[in-house]
Amino acid sequence: MTVLLRTRVTSVGPEVADLAEAGVVILFADGSPPELAEVSVLHQTEQGPSDGAPAKGASITLGPVSASITAVGASAWSKVLEMGHVVIAFNGAAEAERPGEICASPVDPEALVAALKTGTIITIAA
Repeated sequence: MTVLLRTRVTSVGPEVADLAEAGVVILFADGSPPELAEVSVLHQTEQGPSDGAPAKGASITLGPVSASITAVGASAWSKVLEMGHVVIAFNGAAEAERPGEICASPVDPEALVAALKTGTIITIAA
C-alpha cells in the first residue's frame, strides 16, 4: 500500500457533524480562514501529499471508518497540494459533481461523525 496522504485532525468546526451526517467532510490545513473553519476539519499533514492524485479504487480512512474512492474531481488533488483543502463526498458517485471534490463509497453517518475528532488520522492510500 502506498500512502498518498496521511494527516492528523487538529480541530473540528462546530458545523462539521451536520455535514458529516449528510456524508460530506471538508478538510482544510491548519490556518484556514475562521469562516471556513466552522464547517471544516482542520488538519496537519504527516506524510504527503503525493504528486499524483488517487485513482478510483484507492482507499480513504478516517480513524476506524474506511471507504473506497469512486471519483476525483479535476482540481481536487491540486487543492490538496496547494492548501490542504478538499471536499470528500461519501456518495458513491462515479463522477465528481464539483471539480474540487473527491467522491467515496457511502459510510455509516454516525460512525463518520464519531470518527471526526482531534487526533484522528486520515489516510488516502493506493
